[in-house]
Amino acid sequence: MEFKGKVALITGATGSIGQEIAKRIVVEGGKSFITDLDQSKIDKVVKEIGADCSGLAADITKMDAVKSVVETCQGKFGGKIDVLINVAGTSGKGSKIEDVNENEWDFIYAVNVKGTFFFIKYVLPIMKSQGNGSIVNFSSKSGKTGSALMSAYSSAKGAIITLTQAVAYEVAKLNIRVNCVCPGITESTGVWTHVSADYVNNMKMPHEEIVKTFTSKVPMGRLAHIEDVVNVACFLASDRSAYMTGQAINITGGREMH
Repeated sequence: MEFKGKVALITGATGSIGQEIAKRIVVEGGKSFITDLDQSKIDKVVKEIGADCSGLAADITKMDAVKSVVETCQGKFGGKIDVLINVAGTSGKGSKIEDVNENEWDFIYAVNVKGTFFFIKYVLPIMKSQGNGSIVNFSSKSGKTGSALMSAYSSAKGAIITLTQAVAYEVAKLNIRVNCVCPGITESTGVWTHVSADYVNNMKMPHEEIVKTFTSKVPMGRLAHIEDVVNVACFLASDRSAYMTGQAINITGGREMH
């Protein structure tokens, strides 16, 4: 019961990873408040998880929408937020950098970086008033070593790592921890579905060959499972990692080792 009595706010929570994190927190005694773009999908997840879960749809690239989510979470679950997990992100369309247009670049940064910034901005004062808190941001293996055909995504996820470190320094003495996870390719996620389709198009190879190509690069010989990512994210969110802050933890089967 690692999250007994705790309230967690999870973004991107109708996606496969965010949804499983929200479920895990409730199973371990906490309450989950979720957000994503589509209220009908949020309602479906809330119904599945039960009374200890609630949610509100929002465009996380809009500051006022993020503020409303945070305020609604406070109102629903007693005014506190113990955990913030910023899962929401987008990879965009895989393409050569000279083919990336300005709108696509800005959108990838808005969702991945600005959205994470907005939630930290509005949740931190609450955590400061409580005297504790844990924030887990989502970067990527591509945020440590850039991926071909994913220049905007790679650089945005790199920004998440340094944002995590900067905020961790700011709040370390306030009993608030800030860490991030850097997953590799994770099966059964929307990001992998889109990215693999783009690689099929750009590399002119069947999907099965794309999977084999990427799996062959992983020392442990498989792609990540959703549970692999959920386990680490929830560990960082919980008191089990009480002496960890400013860290960017790889979940890559050994492909990334720095």
